[in-house]
Amino acid sequence: MSDKKLAGIWMDTEKAIVAKNHDAQTVSEFFLCNPVKAEIQHGNSSENAGNNAQITNRNKFFKEVERLLTNSQEVYITGPGVAQEEFKHFLHDTAQFRDLKITLDTSQQMSDEKVLETVKDYFNK
Repeated sequence: MSDKKLAGIWMDTEKAIVAKNHDAQTVSEFFLCNPVKAEIQHGNSSENAGNNAQITNRNKFFKEVERLLTNSQEVYITGPGVAQEEFKHFLHDTAQFRDLKITLDTSQQMSDEKVLETVKDYFNK
């Protein structure tokens, strides 16, 4: 078993499921963190207000997921669509995560247990 601090994420635009093998100090077995849900904005007075709210909510969502990755040395991100790519850029634009090794993949909706299994399989290859 690796002593590297690893994390894997399944994410789309509405939810992120994070599995990691470390807390602040110690490396152990992979475990699931509480899912992070994005705030979805409905009904805005103008398109501009809607876009601003959407960007603000996405950044808030990304920051919540980012918090779970503190001290991670390598991250695997999977999911449908482009949320993973956007999150990778978000992380690399943050000083703390600028040099973080990030691997992207695509996958369909998964249960929490399937995410945990997929992350374990990815890092144990």
